[in-house]
Amino acid sequence: MALLLNRKDVESLLDMKQAIAIMERAFAELAGGSVQMPQRIAMPDPERAGLALFMPAHVKGTGAFGIKNVTVYRNNPSKHSLPTILATITLLDPETGQPLAIMEGGYITAIRTGAVSGVATKYMARNDASVAGILGMGVQARTQLAAICAVRPIKKALCCSAGNPQRQRAFAEDMTRELGIAVEVVRSPREVVEQADVLALATTSASPIISGSWLKPGVHINSAGSHAPDAREMDTASVTRCSKVVCDLTSACLAEAGDLLVPMQEGAFSRDRIYGDLGDLVLGRKSGRDDSREMTLFKSVGLSVEDVATAQYVYQEAVKHGVGVPFEF
Repeated sequence: MALLLNRKDVESLLDMKQAIAIMERAFAELAGGSVQMPQRIAMPDPERAGLALFMPAHVKGTGAFGIKNVTVYRNNPSKHSLPTILATITLLDPETGQPLAIMEGGYITAIRTGAVSGVATKYMARNDASVAGILGMGVQARTQLAAICAVRPIKKALCCSAGNPQRQRAFAEDMTRELGIAVEVVRSPREVVEQADVLALATTSASPIISGSWLKPGVHINSAGSHAPDAREMDTASVTRCSKVVCDLTSACLAEAGDLLVPMQEGAFSRDRIYGDLGDLVLGRKSGRDDSREMTLFKSVGLSVEDVATAQYVYQEAVKHGVGVPFEF
């Protein structure tokens, strides 16, 4: 008997603090070598400004085993009144391969992406960071800001987006209410970047939206929006000015992260400039920050271990609390 879990079910069982703890354990497992995770399969759909990704993983230490199917269609909100990102996760029994659960994966995708940046912020941002900067005001921007606030004493957030003014106001009002901090909409990305102690990039832009000349000494950047070889949110100077560049997984970023690949093609950045993976920081192999003025960058493209580890937690909580609809195939 398997469980069918809709979005409301998943939301009722998972919050940001839990997600950050799950991600920290998952990256420790990944760095420790107990995760089987092939490079995800990507199927672009340029005619519809879309992308489909198929992402399997097996976390041997905890037994989490499954696959996420996720699509990113940029025109969904304007043309179809649907979210840009839609996802489904299938969780399997590692002993038999039998399905344990099928669950809505959009919320997990959003919260785990924010939570991973939360883990990076925990290890890489200044302890006294008090101003968050957010570029983008979609679902990902919300979880990025929530995660930053969960691990640092943020007092104020500045945000900017190409969205309509009504949506911008709604974002600021919602996040002010949810997080209990002042969230202010400003006119330009530059205003955000120049003041941010922790900066989150969460847009669908395919070309740079920030300049390295704007960066504040001591800033930590979480770049989570772009995940294609020819797309980037940061210009080359933004990358090269950072003394520590950490990846969620180096091999994945070298396959998909235009923020790093384009500067490499230009000859301005090289593989040996990558400081390490997030799991190296979690396990204490490397330090995330050595100086209050150094600029640091965490680049993530998203990994299936994040989804499967989170889905296992949600499934276990669903069984414990009697949530979801049991069904047989």
